[in-house]
Amino acid sequence: MTDTLDSLHFRPAELGDASAIACLVNSAYRGDSSRVGWTTEADLLEGTRIHASEVETIIKSEDAFILLCQQGENIIGSVQLEHTDDSAYLGMFVVKPVLQGAGIGKLFMTTAEKAVQERWGVKKMWMSVISVREELIAYYERRGYVRTGRFKPFPVEDFDSELLVPELQFEEMEKDLA
Repeated sequence: MTDTLDSLHFRPAELGDASAIACLVNSAYRGDSSRVGWTTEADLLEGTRIHASEVETIIKSEDAFILLCQQGENIIGSVQLEHTDDSAYLGMFVVKPVLQGAGIGKLFMTTAEKAVQERWGVKKMWMSVISVREELIAYYERRGYVRTGRFKPFPVEDFDSELLVPELQFEEMEKDLA
C-alpha cells in the first residue's frame, strides 16, 4: 500500500481534464460502477452527477479549483475546492471506486486541506454531506470534521438527478485547519 501512496501526485485540473473528471465523479457517485466503492449514492439518486461543461465552469472560476490525484498519467481522484469568505468549501471529493479503502482518500484530503491553506490562507474547511450517509459522515469525522447541525434541502431542481429517497437533505460539516 505504501508503494501505491508513494506513486501518487497532485495537481490543479486544466480545461482539458474536464471530461475525465466528469466521468470519474459520475462513476464514483452514480450507477452500477459506483457500487464497487463505498461512496456510492446509487440507492439514493439516479442520473448524472455532473457534466463536463459544469466542471469547466469550476476550473475557470477565480475563486475555485479542482485538485486532481494522479497515479502515473491516470486521474484517480478529484476534489472541488472553493474559497468562501474566511473558509474553503470541499465538494465532489472522489477516489476511483476500485481504489477506495487503500488510504488514498485520507492522503488526498490532507493534501487538499494544505492546498487551500497555502492558496487562500483559510483556517476552516466545510462541506455538505447527504445526511443519511452515516458511513460517509463517520469517515469525515475520523478526518477531524464535525457536524454543525446545519441542514439544507437537497436542491433537486439544480441537478440532472432523480431522488430515489424522498426528502434528502444536506448536513454541513466543518474542520478547523489552524
